[in-house]
Amino acid sequence: MGDIELSTRYEPAEVSKRWYDFWTEKGYFKALDGDPRKPFCIVIPPPNVTGSLHVGHALDNTLQDILIRHRRMMGYNALWMPGTDHAGIATQNVVERELKKEGLDRHLLGREKFVERVWQWKGESGGKIINQLKELGASCDWDRARFTMDEGLSRAVREVFVRLYEEGLIYRANYITNWCPRCQTALSDLEVEFADRNSHLYSIDYELADGSGKLTVATTRPETMLGDTAVAVNPEDGRYKQHIGKMVRLPLAGREIPVIADSYVAMDFGTGALKITPAHDPNDFEMGKRHNLPTLAVMGKDGRMINVPPRYLGHSREDCRKMVVEDLKEKGLLGDVVAHKNAVGECYRCKTTVEPYLSMQWFVKTAPLAAEAIKAVENGDIKFVPQGWENTYFEWMRNIRDWCISRQIWWGHRIPAWYCTDCGHINVSRTDVAHCGKCQSKNLEQESDVLDTWFSSALWPFSTLGWPDETEAMKTFYPTQVLVTGLDIIFFWVARMIMMGLKFTGEPPFKTVYIHALVRDAEGKKMSKSKGNVIDPLSLMMQYGTDALRFTICSIESQGRDARLSEKRIEGNRNFVNKLWNASRFVLMNIGEYDGKADLSKLNLAVTDRWILSRLEKTIGYVDSSLERFQFNAVAAHLYKFIWEEFCDWYIELAKPRLLGEDAADKETVRAVLVHVLDNILRLSHPVMPFVTEEIYQKIPGHGESVMIAKYPVSDVASQGKWLNRNVEDEMEIVMEIISSIRSIRQELGISYSVELRAVVKCQSAAAVAKVLEHKQSILSLSRAAALDVSTDAARPPQSATAIHAHSEIYVPLAGLIDIDKEKGRLEKERAKVSKEIEMFDKKFSDGNFVKNAPPEVLEKDRANYAELKLRLAGLNDSIGWLNP
Repeated sequence: MGDIELSTRYEPAEVSKRWYDFWTEKGYFKALDGDPRKPFCIVIPPPNVTGSLHVGHALDNTLQDILIRHRRMMGYNALWMPGTDHAGIATQNVVERELKKEGLDRHLLGREKFVERVWQWKGESGGKIINQLKELGASCDWDRARFTMDEGLSRAVREVFVRLYEEGLIYRANYITNWCPRCQTALSDLEVEFADRNSHLYSIDYELADGSGKLTVATTRPETMLGDTAVAVNPEDGRYKQHIGKMVRLPLAGREIPVIADSYVAMDFGTGALKITPAHDPNDFEMGKRHNLPTLAVMGKDGRMINVPPRYLGHSREDCRKMVVEDLKEKGLLGDVVAHKNAVGECYRCKTTVEPYLSMQWFVKTAPLAAEAIKAVENGDIKFVPQGWENTYFEWMRNIRDWCISRQIWWGHRIPAWYCTDCGHINVSRTDVAHCGKCQSKNLEQESDVLDTWFSSALWPFSTLGWPDETEAMKTFYPTQVLVTGLDIIFFWVARMIMMGLKFTGEPPFKTVYIHALVRDAEGKKMSKSKGNVIDPLSLMMQYGTDALRFTICSIESQGRDARLSEKRIEGNRNFVNKLWNASRFVLMNIGEYDGKADLSKLNLAVTDRWILSRLEKTIGYVDSSLERFQFNAVAAHLYKFIWEEFCDWYIELAKPRLLGEDAADKETVRAVLVHVLDNILRLSHPVMPFVTEEIYQKIPGHGESVMIAKYPVSDVASQGKWLNRNVEDEMEIVMEIISSIRSIRQELGISYSVELRAVVKCQSAAAVAKVLEHKQSILSLSRAAALDVSTDAARPPQSATAIHAHSEIYVPLAGLIDIDKEKGRLEKERAKVSKEIEMFDKKFSDGNFVKNAPPEVLEKDRANYAELKLRLAGLNDSIGWLNP
């Protein structure tokens, strides 16, 4: 066979594309409907069709791909269902911006032509993120890719809407909604993001109509007073009891409005008198219904003033506020103006300040749906990982409000309702309506609103599998096994999928919900363009390779903690990929004619062979159990420790002299163990680092068609697997302690490896002495020591560096190796410097104001530096102690 070589450098870009194309051509990503194998299905959180791969996508999809590749190698019928979301508001905004560049807008085009234009844009640019997911290595069954507005999903959307409407769970009502004046559409509560703003609390005098005095109200929005229809006070508030039922004059508007009593009013906020604007505040709207107050809208859909005195008509709400304040001041009706910070709602898409707006909208009655969804989690049908997220889910679900599902845009699923212009009947139907179901008139107008994007997304786990038809895919893969997603869409998406899945299939849409971390920068700060700390995964993949990025993502994904990502960390893991590459290259260059078919159990294995096989067995068990528990960072840690530290740094180094030896049988044993361990490493690591593992796997003797479809290594650690050997591990631990201690002493005291030194080892028993002496040659070779004395009664020689372990004590006599006085002076100078830095941190941490006010990331960094300095000081003290006579 001859030696098989890998190239001197790993070239990730070329390798990644070649193997991804190979996997695709071979059809390895495909799952089979009706297959007898155990199914394992994940539905991808569909990225917006407008999207481009960001670090959140990279984390989310890497974790899903790890799970899918693992199960596929375990022999499951594994389906990762891909697709994209039509992203109503976002996509419409993108196309409207393009039209603006051409001097057009959607109204000039008309609805039909505009929707055609969006489909055209989707065809040309909408697949960008899919190609980027492929670059990431996503092993989705791409032939099944769905789009939330494709024909099948659109049919599912209509079916769900009609059923809910027929059951009275969808209704139409005039209601206060969150309104975006920029997008000119209603938003659900979840589509509003709140930001703290510096504002003012204005006190305004409302004079009593009978001339007996005045009521002073406090408001942050004086422009809305033009739409007031009452002033409310608490019925228990003694300051105002005598005024209940009277009328006050509404400043600047020339109207009289009543003083009403309502227990909702907080007596201790502001003046205790509350202006009521039913058309522009949800709480006022509810109060208005209780007291039969009229509603007067003073702002239009574009946020400009309507139904107001001519001076304010047509002005923006911001300009109107300034004008109202000026006019109140001029009339002597403006009291105190106090600085006030309040949370202001913004549109999640365009960041425009949201306006509470009274309009006719469609709603889903969510309470009956939520009740079943709560039970599914309470009884364990659905589990959240980490479990703490269940409390967040319960809190929201138990206080859920009806879901506003209508949007005043053109791109999306148009609501399947037709209004009869003759009799007013609303016709809701699965198919387009030709005549009124009540009066048979053909004078019908379809509802112009479309459904909230999240309505179709809520059906994703079953609509993508062919529902409402009873397809083979539904029978095979539903319910799905795992949903992987971020905490920011638990309410937007997860809760709604659970409600809809239970309602329309009678089963939960998935068995486990894994909530992953949010990706932050190295300092723990949220990434944003304004901070300049955004990390682009695509450029990182180009620079460091996809495997390095994926391994880094796996290593930082820790349950319950934010994932901190830095370029430095990815660079470090590129070194890890290169370490695996170079180790594999060494193995392949040194296996001679070995064909990969040896039965290890029949070979004369050395202690080091049995040790690496025992460590491999344990690592396989650790990695497999960590994957089962979604402990991704533990998966990365176990792989890193075994590959870099145990296989590369220890076993390969211990094997090198044997490969150069004269014992032909021993050479064959080493080669067989090297190939066996490497083969297992590649299969074990493949779900995390798919490309480099495939490239190497194709070169090892006895390899299969692809590592992607090779059997995943398994180990039954609990029942003491075949190669587990505690005694051998204990024996090698002593050997490695001795070698590591001698190396550390060299490094700590700057003793060159070219300088010969003597090591003295004291063991606890004669048996331990015998074991160490069996490994004497390896110890001398790897520590570069010239002599090794081992006994049970060794005494510490004068001026010796010392290392004490549970099983042994190691002494290295320093006389003659270094200038002891000079080295002692250098170390004492370093100790003084480190002690001064520790003293500075002690002062910092004793300052209560610093600890209280410092940003968490600064505090964390300082504490880490402090701990490092303390360790350094302890090491310096040890080193100085060694040099004393």
